[in-house]
Amino acid sequence: MTTRSYWLEHAWLGTRVEPGVLVEAADGRITAVRTAVPAPPPGAEVLRGLTLPGLANAHSHAFHRALRGTVQVGSGTFWTWREVMYCVAERLTPDTYHALARAVYAEMALAGITCVGEFHYVHHAPGGTRYADPNAMGEALIAAAAEAGIRITLLDTAYLSAGFGEPPTAHQLRFSDGSAEAWAERCAALQEREHARIGAAVHSVRAVPADQLATVARWAGERRAPLHVHLSEQTAENDACRAVHGRTPTQLLADHGVLGPRTTGVHNTHLTEEDVALIGGSGTGTCVCPTTERDLADGIGPAPALQRAGSPLCLGSDSHAVIDILEEARAMELDERLRTRTRGHWSAGELLRAATADGHAALGWDEAGTIEPGALADLTTIALDSVRTAGPPPALGAETAVFAAGAADVRHTVVGGRQIVRDGAHTLVPDVPSALADAIAALHDHRPPTPARPSPRTP
Repeated sequence: MTTRSYWLEHAWLGTRVEPGVLVEAADGRITAVRTAVPAPPPGAEVLRGLTLPGLANAHSHAFHRALRGTVQVGSGTFWTWREVMYCVAERLTPDTYHALARAVYAEMALAGITCVGEFHYVHHAPGGTRYADPNAMGEALIAAAAEAGIRITLLDTAYLSAGFGEPPTAHQLRFSDGSAEAWAERCAALQEREHARIGAAVHSVRAVPADQLATVARWAGERRAPLHVHLSEQTAENDACRAVHGRTPTQLLADHGVLGPRTTGVHNTHLTEEDVALIGGSGTGTCVCPTTERDLADGIGPAPALQRAGSPLCLGSDSHAVIDILEEARAMELDERLRTRTRGHWSAGELLRAATADGHAALGWDEAGTIEPGALADLTTIALDSVRTAGPPPALGAETAVFAAGAADVRHTVVGGRQIVRDGAHTLVPDVPSALADAIAALHDHRPPTPARPSPRTP
């Protein structure tokens, strides 16, 4: 049995900040949480600052990280941005995707993220030809997460059409399995591991024909797996759905059994009051991705109304314009302030819950996201003495974390009781900036990446 203990200078325990907390862990899970421990006991690893449960990034497209800084020239919309994104997707191979994802997930660990939901739809070779292992791309992502030291829920995504009644475009052929049944058959071969769980996703109502939605929902339901779906991110999708089906995307998903407590709608931006009631009443979650939604000029969704209706909120960095879940939490509140011209829609504690426990639950890791016995020993420590966080009393640590801190203030990240980030440095990927630069350059230049080590795949 592997045992470890951590002395937390300050810890957010869900409702309050406590000084001097000792966390004991065995085999990756917390066995005891002791408060009022004024000094580190012998053998305990010291985490100075404010320690939170590990952060959950509930919506990621890892390869979008290659677009950062390259898509900000000129004007346009989500749809013009998408064409540039397709060109990057076209260049991915299992090896280049592995190298890029390993670096991206290491960047996430540096930002305090201990679990990622990877919304994965680049399944096949360009043109749609299957690799010898039909899940080679998904396996590359699972291996990358292991090597970066974080957990992953691979949300294998059904993506079958370019739009309502339209076949896939040339770029989209590598996303498609041809039918939901073929998608389900391929997904059935994916195996869960200690650090990896398998979920499902409907890319969108435009990308999965209505008569095949139930197949994806049934596959997830039989496995009690999380099911995610891009929902009403763009008004154009809503308009097209109404034109073809005479109903909104939310209503269409409800008709085909997609909504429910294990389902999360990503974005949920352009909704009617009836949509909000359907989502909340079914217990369907909402994943808000504010930095991407503002970067792509998508709009601000009705997150407060969704939560009041019964939809749990979580957060994602989506296109990785930035990777900073604290910024996503802050932006959800600040965007709503701009929209309503009033302050205080969520407390800091409520925003941290979206970033931790509710994010993990949306990814099928219900045992993560809290600091309590039985929970996974995943911890994120925020510095309270940086130029951004110095000043406020530690008792206001939750407010400081959400409204002042950012990814640069993450000092330590622990996953399963193992320290992945120590004093701001990744322990498994020694030079994350170089790993990112090399992987992105290889992708753009069509050069094979330099192997991180001789055998980059996990079994």
